[in-house]
Amino acid sequence: MCTLLVIAKEPRPGRVKTRLTPPFTPRQAASLAEAALVDTLLAVASTPARRRVLVLDGTPGPWLPPGVDVVPQCAGGLDERLAAALAGCAGPALLIGMDTPQVTPELLTVDFAACDAYFGPAEDGGFWALGLAVPDPDLVRGVPMSTDTTGAAQRERLTAAGLRVRDLPRLRDVDTAYDAGLVAAAAPRGRFAAELARVEAGARR
Repeated sequence: MCTLLVIAKEPRPGRVKTRLTPPFTPRQAASLAEAALVDTLLAVASTPARRRVLVLDGTPGPWLPPGVDVVPQCAGGLDERLAAALAGCAGPALLIGMDTPQVTPELLTVDFAACDAYFGPAEDGGFWALGLAVPDPDLVRGVPMSTDTTGAAQRERLTAAGLRVRDLPRLRDVDTAYDAGLVAAAAPRGRFAAELARVEAGARR
């Protein structure tokens, strides 16, 4: 079993999911971010793991489930924050974000016996998951983040290091309202889908 890491921002209006505004208000975008984070953490809590860690920018709230440790994010760009999160792990680790609430325990249950790394590509060209049998922060540090070639650059970093890489299914991040609708349809029984339906119903009134 590995350490499961979730890197996330506290779901506060104006600080998260800003690309959802418009059509949603900052408060609605934050409520959707909280729902996405809850779904993600519940999936993590249901996955066999040595340790479950939320690497958080902000303060934990009542949405935090039991059994998940919280550590603060370090300063710096996203690559530095991911590198620092991985550096805190003594053994195999799988790191994900808060933007894929459709994730399931089955997707997060990985076995490093036959590979050195897991890579989860995202529809927008990034990646939603990165697993390393030996969590070397230099495998992430310096990778250009938040571009449409971030995923390709990260995977190339892994293969250039001679690692045996196993790909996870491609998932869609929740960045825009269009993304939100597709992700909710992919996981219709989740907290995120219910919150999106509530927000959209309120907007129609």
